[in-house]
Amino acid sequence: MAGKFLIQDSLLRMRLLTAKQKEPYLLFYHLLGFYPRHIELYELALRHKSSSVRNDDGILLNNERLEFLGDAVLNLLVSDILFNQFKNQKEGFLSKTRAKIVRRESLNRIAAELGLNELIVTAQSLDTPHISIYGNALEALIGAIYTDQGYDRCKHFIEKKIISQFIDIQAVASSDVNYKSALLEWSQQHKADVTIQTDELANQGEKSFQFCARILLNGTLIGEGCGFSKKEAHQQAAKKAMEEIKKHPEMAGTFRESVSDNPEIESSHLI
Repeated sequence: MAGKFLIQDSLLRMRLLTAKQKEPYLLFYHLLGFYPRHIELYELALRHKSSSVRNDDGILLNNERLEFLGDAVLNLLVSDILFNQFKNQKEGFLSKTRAKIVRRESLNRIAAELGLNELIVTAQSLDTPHISIYGNALEALIGAIYTDQGYDRCKHFIEKKIISQFIDIQAVASSDVNYKSALLEWSQQHKADVTIQTDELANQGEKSFQFCARILLNGTLIGEGCGFSKKEAHQQAAKKAMEEIKKHPEMAGTFRESVSDNPEIESSHLI
């Protein structure tokens, strides 16, 4: 498979030598790890609907169609990867693990880590775009790769550029702790006053978080966390709070049991 990609990339690199505008090809090469065949697909994948353009037929063009395709392709390819990696696991386990990987908070974070938030084309009036457009653009980019390069290259991109760099599949698959729920359960058992404070941050450019949370126990700060959503920020802060409680036996009490003895706790592992 690697040899097949090497031949394709060599041919595209030779074609690039005669191209008048090399910069867009080089940009996508650094982002993707290969040269596009039809660069217009990748440029379209980064065009938000607020900045739609009309083609010669008067049809508005933006990344929504590629996002639709990329969403389906991502689910298929992650299913393929999990199916082959966890050969003895049942359908429920595979579905649950896939859901953790492809959920919106994860895609928003990965898109920002890849730098897509700096490349998305939006209308000038959209000064503070909603964070979900990052994950949407990532799905559209996957749709563009699938359309331009096919299944194998798209799978290779997801394995090498997304999963290997940003996702620990084993950790995702094995984690079943909802830190916020466990913390609140502990506070009820011990009649402790737990307060969660959340701040929404102004847009600060590349890879900036959107929310930060603080957890106070009886008025004392015991955990802080930031994320691209309130839920993520709360979970990160609650995880830090759990760790702080475990360091102090006088606070911990039966905290470990409240987590380990409750298999019904819904998973909220953060990638």
